[in-house]
Amino acid sequence: MLCCPEPTMVASKESREGEVHVLMVAFSAQGHMNPMLRFGSRLVAKGLHVTLATTDCARDRILKSLSSTTIVDDKKIRLEFFSDGLSVDFDRLSHMDHFMDSIGKFGPINLSKLINDLSGDAHRPKFSCIIGNPFVPWVADVAAQHNIPCALLWIQPCALFAIYYRFYNQLNSFPTQPNSDSVVHLPGLPPLQTTDLPSFVLPSNTFGSFPKLLSNLFQSYMNKFKWVFGNSFYELEKDVVESMAELCPIRPVGPLVPSTLVGLVEGGDIEVDMWKPEERCIEWLDRKPVSSVIYVSFGSILVLSEKQMGNIAMGLKNSDRPFLWVVKPQDNTKPVGLPAGFLEETEDRGLVVPWCPQTKVLDHPAVACFMSHCGWNSTLETVAAGVPMIAFPQWTDQPTNAKLIVDVFKMGVRVEPDPDGTVSKEEVERCIDEITKGPKSEELKRKAVHWKEASKMAVAEHGSSDRNIQIFVDEIVGKHSSSPSMSLHSIDDD
Repeated sequence: MLCCPEPTMVASKESREGEVHVLMVAFSAQGHMNPMLRFGSRLVAKGLHVTLATTDCARDRILKSLSSTTIVDDKKIRLEFFSDGLSVDFDRLSHMDHFMDSIGKFGPINLSKLINDLSGDAHRPKFSCIIGNPFVPWVADVAAQHNIPCALLWIQPCALFAIYYRFYNQLNSFPTQPNSDSVVHLPGLPPLQTTDLPSFVLPSNTFGSFPKLLSNLFQSYMNKFKWVFGNSFYELEKDVVESMAELCPIRPVGPLVPSTLVGLVEGGDIEVDMWKPEERCIEWLDRKPVSSVIYVSFGSILVLSEKQMGNIAMGLKNSDRPFLWVVKPQDNTKPVGLPAGFLEETEDRGLVVPWCPQTKVLDHPAVACFMSHCGWNSTLETVAAGVPMIAFPQWTDQPTNAKLIVDVFKMGVRVEPDPDGTVSKEEVERCIDEITKGPKSEELKRKAVHWKEASKMAVAEHGSSDRNIQIFVDEIVGKHSSSPSMSLHSIDDD
């Protein structure tokens, strides 16, 4: 559970002796904060005290999403906030480059002030470690300024960490011309076509702030982190984790997903949901046969064209299967981009909602597969739930995640776009048929169940991720003397 600062909070000197406090600093996006919160929850379960700091713009949305924000005790994660230099109502999403410049300039100053304020609190000792994530790499400089060791929680797959590290340090060859058909060969990964690479490393990339941030992170900051953790688990990405062991080790500590998906009961679920889910979809699923429903969601940011939305709608309609589709509304009134008459024509077997409790949906026996944009949080939740996937990637890490789903995890199929980049209704139908009743459907289900069980084992006591977390805890409390740069496969193979 989370807690907000209370002026009446007290703690005796005796109760503080031997306490280890960790400060986590997260970019103010749901997909960044939730892995941090879940990692923090597992550190709390190991006996540490955790504070999560993020920017003021997230305060109202976070607090509105919490069911209990005023109870303070030593078993919760404390929330703190600092300014990114912009007003709370500034449209950050539409002015991303300006936002990233502002948080890079004012974030370190205001975070440092927050640390001074918290460290001066007589009720709490100095932080023993600061953990940042990739979109706030400057946290390492703030940590050094305060003489506090720093860690990085990498929130994408370890494969992306390896790709970016090799790309920005020019260790391997990558495409240099748009529309290149060259194949990239990297240790620990299958051969990667241009369409399998993250969009930020491609010559066609049009986003300036993110490649600049990643370049800075991998060229200037990696040697400032004493530990690098990955939101994955060793068994899922064994080859790529081992490929980085001598170069720049990454310790998998995941999957950092809701605890109910991986059988963890201590501490309960901990997350921030910035949109109110439609709980009625669970009642709707309860009335559907086992393994019958196509679940469709493309995350909280992605906006598809009207043509693409129409093709998906027709593909779902023609598949003649029940479907649950998350479509964000326009001006909070109606779904965006659906063909005229679609809702009425499919109301007997389809449900369209603005948001849903995804963990409950994926864990529901009626769900047959998940058509997803392949964001890493959604992918890990699907892995942990044991649900086959239809990969529908668009940008950033999603194409690589789709490659992993199909060719490494072997638990899904991938849509093939037309030359104009649009996926046809026939292609949507083909993927639904292939994953639900095609020759590979049973093997895809079997592999999905395999990863479901493997994810539970990784986070269970003495599992590979649990051991990596315990080693970190031992190191920061001074009980473990081994070097943090030790080979990761030696940890997980013993």
